[in-house]
Amino acid sequence: MRVAVIGAGVIGLSTALCIHEQFHSLLPSLQVEVYADRCTPHTTSDGAAGLWQPYLSDHGNLQETLWNKETFDHLLGLVGSPAAKEMGLFLISGYNLFTQPVPDPSWKNIVLGFRNLTPKELELFPGYSYGWFNTALVLECRRYLPWLTNRLTQRGVKFFHKKVESFQEMFAQGVDVVINCTGVRAGELQPDPELQPGRGQVIKVLAPWVKHFIITHDMESGIYNSPYIIPGSEFTVLGGIYQHGNWNEANSAQDHRTIWESCCRLLPALQKAKIVGEWSGLRPARPRVRLERESIHHGQFQAQVIHNYGHGGFGITIHWGCAMAAARLFGSILQEKKLAGPPQPRL
Repeated sequence: MRVAVIGAGVIGLSTALCIHEQFHSLLPSLQVEVYADRCTPHTTSDGAAGLWQPYLSDHGNLQETLWNKETFDHLLGLVGSPAAKEMGLFLISGYNLFTQPVPDPSWKNIVLGFRNLTPKELELFPGYSYGWFNTALVLECRRYLPWLTNRLTQRGVKFFHKKVESFQEMFAQGVDVVINCTGVRAGELQPDPELQPGRGQVIKVLAPWVKHFIITHDMESGIYNSPYIIPGSEFTVLGGIYQHGNWNEANSAQDHRTIWESCCRLLPALQKAKIVGEWSGLRPARPRVRLERESIHHGQFQAQVIHNYGHGGFGITIHWGCAMAAARLFGSILQEKKLAGPPQPRL
């Protein structure tokens, strides 16, 4: 049974691991292969600061809230383990800031210690009159992706550094199931007008005195279009750019200026910080995650594809819940093929 995972960002690698962990002992013939034209450190996941935080509104999508919760709980269970440092995983507390009162988010009972800011705390942030404080997690993909890759390699999963042009190409090579984790480029394998790039840009600085994340929200300009500051293990990430429909992956001087000026206004001490890097990437934006099975004709056969893409700017936040859901869909394919069903009782 050959399974090809296309894509080696946080979604592809975690899905490959979840499937292998859950089904290898049931199905010794299981062969998992990962195909990608971009691998760590060149994926969209690698550029992310890695803070676990969903969007403010889940648009009533309880399924995505559940996947977010499953991911948080999974990571929280690992945060005290010896693997945490190698994974790039640690707890972090911080602030979400607003210029007006807003409803509590769907994730307030998932994170630790969620509460409203006090007037004294708000004095730290002139111009903001409302906010929240909570403890969440950071998962730095420049460590997590190599960690996942090592886990997969130890399990015998093979990696192929190549661009897959079509699902048919995989089926023609004898692959039984394709898992489509191609992020913003999923439309190249199958048209999807709902999938659009949400371009982002960040500046990386050395600012070891920054200990808390600070995320501001402008309800008019929309998600990620106001400054945010997220400290990591080695550098602090400054951001605040979200350009829907922009495919340009080059750094923009104008966006650099916008980020730098707005973050320095928010935290004036940043003017002393040394800039050590800059990055641009394309979030795979979609009204909802596409996580479903599809049968595709291949000659006289029906071949199986599991789609797992469209996670916008919250791929790290939702990845493990989605990987487990994709593994369940894979299990349903096995059940139908009667490869991993329980042994039938003898009469």
